[in-house]
Amino acid sequence: MRQSLRRMRGVTGLLAVATLGSALLATSANASGPEAPPSTLASAPIVGGQPAQIERHPWAVYLVDEQGRQFCGGTLGSSNKVITAAHCVQGNTSPRAIRVVAGREDKRTDAGTVADVTGTWVHPRFESPFQGADVAVLTLDRKVSQRALPIATRKDRRLYESGTRATALGWGATVEGGAASTILRKAELPVVSDKGCSQAYPQRYSARSMVCAGYRQGGVDSCQGDSGGPLVADGKLIGIVSWGQGCGRPGNPGVYTRVLTYTDEISRQLDSSATAA
Repeated sequence: MRQSLRRMRGVTGLLAVATLGSALLATSANASGPEAPPSTLASAPIVGGQPAQIERHPWAVYLVDEQGRQFCGGTLGSSNKVITAAHCVQGNTSPRAIRVVAGREDKRTDAGTVADVTGTWVHPRFESPFQGADVAVLTLDRKVSQRALPIATRKDRRLYESGTRATALGWGATVEGGAASTILRKAELPVVSDKGCSQAYPQRYSARSMVCAGYRQGGVDSCQGDSGGPLVADGKLIGIVSWGQGCGRPGNPGVYTRVLTYTDEISRQLDSSATAA
């Protein structure tokens, strides 16, 4: 399951990995969210997104396998800890099968730092992205110089209100089923109400463990390869790319792990000297 989730599709065809490139919530009477400006949808380099500078988002990182192939994203939570999705790392027999690339905007270059993973913590309640708790923390073999991103805390509940402007980032596919991007991209999109997301995914969405983001008519979303990457609002990590149905399809918003729900557990891992392998 880990392979299908992070690469392309998981159970019942639901996309469980996201890249920033296509479109999220579309024109569905069931999914609520602001409409995107037509010019944005028509002219963006990726539908609803654009290239991003790593200098402005230094905490954005990506995960590679032993062959150097990027498969997921992540966020620096401290100088040697990375927050990502549990489905990106669950099932790996050894933490060293994963490496983290920090400070590299273009995957075709050798900029930044490549760090080995010495330990992984996967939320103990995680079973599937569709059941919540899709969060993991990786411990690196070294400290990196890039700045970490603060995580949402209880005082940041307002950031989950419908219409809050958020930014998703990643190196994933620019269109559903397409190739991964070679450069970091970002997409600005609004948080969707819990009601709207429950209507889009009536049997799967959990307001406690998940949050949705995207436009009512689609045009902005994360996609294959973006799983584990950040959803940021007001300088805080509020979501982790988790799953969705397709990329930017009408009525199918992107679903992110609700960081606020897991703040205490994530913070303990960020503060610990090591994580369990």
